Amino acid sequence: MILVRENLIEVEKRIQEACKRAGRNRDEVTLISVSKTKPVEMILEAMECGMRDFGENKVQEIVDKYEIIKKELNWHMIGHLQRNKVKYIVDKVCLIHSVDSIRLALQIDEEAKKKNVICPILIEVNIAGEDSKYGVTSGEAVTLIEQISRLENVSIKGLMTIAPFVENAEENRIHFRNLRNLQVDIKSKNIDNVNMDILSMGMTGDFDVAIEEGATMVRVGTGIFGERNYNIGV
Repeated sequence: MILVRENLIEVEKRIQEACKRAGRNRDEVTLISVSKTKPVEMILEAMECGMRDFGENKVQEIVDKYEIIKKELNWHMIGHLQRNKVKYIVDKVCLIHSVDSIRLALQIDEEAKKKNVICPILIEVNIAGEDSKYGVTSGEAVTLIEQISRLENVSIKGLMTIAPFVENAEENRIHFRNLRNLQVDIKSKNIDNVNMDILSMGMTGDFDVAIEEGATMVRVGTGIFGERNYNIGV
């Protein structure tokens, strides 16, 4: 049996220790419980522990869980988003972490206009240059951000990355540091309609290092809910 409460206590301890090492305040870091493939019961258990931020990879899971859990939660779209699915979540999520093209941003803008909302997004950067990952390169990020910044119903809030899967979290420190440096560089350009306050980086295996390097959001699934189960229904 997976003990969500105990896992959350352990994750919280790791966050606090990482903040202490980095000389940061705990309230600078938002913990996102990655509930993808997990049943509603586990989300409710996490909610009982005070969790309000949940991350999902698939649009259908967000829609289904949004309809079942009739409470004010912060839903985060952290997976690759197809343009034809944007309309289903643009008014349901607090943040889309995975925008990596002007075409996707234009679709979000169009659907947000219809719903009369301004959709907050992060730009996904493939900071390690992995062929298997989505995201723009560091070199492409500024141009994409300048293009998206002109859209009326999209608001850029920062950057996101998915670091490589490694056995030793220290190996990802350079990638987290590089994303932080990119954030500082973009912030210095003072682009209209662009806010660079959020750095979404770090997962179960390496979020301690990500916090030490400046993460303001960490996405933890396995550390809270246990291993993923792709066969389970919503």
